[in-house]
Amino acid sequence: MDLSARRRYARLREAFPNGVAAVRDLVTYGIPERTAYERCLEGGPWQRVLPGIVLLFTGRPTIDQLTYAALLLGGPEAMITGIQACRRHGLRRGPIRRADDPRPEIHILVPKSRQVLSVEVVHVERTNRLPTPIMREGIPIAPLVRACTDTARRIRSSAEVTELFADPVQRGLCTVAALWDELNSGTRRGTAVPRAVLADLAAGVRSAAERAAKQLWSRTGLPEPWWNAEVWDADGRLLGIADCWLDEVAMVWEIESSEWHLSPADHEYTVRRAAQFTAAGIVYVASKPKMVLTDEAGVMATLRAVYTQAASRRRPPVTARRAAVAGKPPSCSHI
Repeated sequence: MDLSARRRYARLREAFPNGVAAVRDLVTYGIPERTAYERCLEGGPWQRVLPGIVLLFTGRPTIDQLTYAALLLGGPEAMITGIQACRRHGLRRGPIRRADDPRPEIHILVPKSRQVLSVEVVHVERTNRLPTPIMREGIPIAPLVRACTDTARRIRSSAEVTELFADPVQRGLCTVAALWDELNSGTRRGTAVPRAVLADLAAGVRSAAERAAKQLWSRTGLPEPWWNAEVWDADGRLLGIADCWLDEVAMVWEIESSEWHLSPADHEYTVRRAAQFTAAGIVYVASKPKMVLTDEAGVMATLRAVYTQAASRRRPPVTARRAAVAGKPPSCSHI
């Protein structure tokens, strides 16, 4: 390679530090279109990743590089939405990428007037409701609520949608009401599952395991409980947050999901909370999520028996408060 060519490719490395370039942009740097595509042929130093978009290297691209390529395909107003945007907002729950899927889908939003189609790993959504993007490490992404609802519309699993929505709601990053409003603002296509999930989140459910438990409880014939209620003892000391709380008899049903016990400290907290509930006179029962799914009859029989036990003794002087939902003030029980 002569000195002029070396300088030209040095300029390319500076101009495209991520190693992703549109062929039309390469032409402005003195690389003929034909040359660009020839360098993407088998054995060449580059590779084509999308129509008109090349990677200035060989080997597997990173998610960031695929993201930059998708944005180049979409044009100057394009932004990332869907699960990739959710991850860039810091969400970790929801749909899990399959180990055998080396190139995850990149979902982008573009103006309705933009004539660009979905291709390969890029799902293009043309919209009249293009939001103002948020920049994360130089990448424009849809606002959190829009990214969540765009993701949920393309998921069939109610469990995955529950985990996706519960993550930002539980962490105070958005409200159930905001998710409802966004769903109502767009097309109704693909919203049946998200709407059903939001109805349960509005009741206080905060995980897929709790949602399955709520559905089972509805078949027990027992009074309606509160979900994720804060419970205090007679001295006003917070005992913990009960997954399922039956206020009239001071009964707790916990869904012990070891999936969330990510450290010894987390597990210790769960054990200590159960001890504090019991010491305060609360009737406590726990079930594993697998039991809820595979032994419904057995779990319901246990719940009915425990409720009978709780109702037969004097209610202890504890106070509980419903989970605050969608910015509405929580309601309290009375001693």
